[in-house]
Amino acid sequence: QVHLVESGGGLVQPGGSLRLSCTAPGVALTKYAVGWFRRAPGKDREDVSCFGGSRDGSIYYSDSAKGRFTISRDNAKNTVYLQMDSVKPEDTAVYYCAADPDDVGLCFISEYDYWGQGTQVTVSS
Repeated sequence: QVHLVESGGGLVQPGGSLRLSCTAPGVALTKYAVGWFRRAPGKDREDVSCFGGSRDGSIYYSDSAKGRFTISRDNAKNTVYLQMDSVKPEDTAVYYCAADPDDVGLCFISEYDYWGQGTQVTVSS
């Protein structure tokens, strides 16, 4: 069992920045393909950005995230980040990190067995 913990959400003004963090106490995230998803009010969960498998090295970004968001990881801190820049009101959502034990990732949602509780991001002036 993998317990994922997200942090870093909050209220940010349009055009601002926010960095979300995802960690897994006691579990090496390097063993998993990790990704970020979100659910906006009244909408289905959607992908945001995901790492591919450890042998793949690729990264997926949704069209809405391309050019504004950056996924990264610090293995020494066992943390995966989502840097959100130039945020828009439509980025308002609960953001979740998820881990794929089969190391496929790339936001194929059925691959992700473990999910965090989510962190709220609100973009508003």
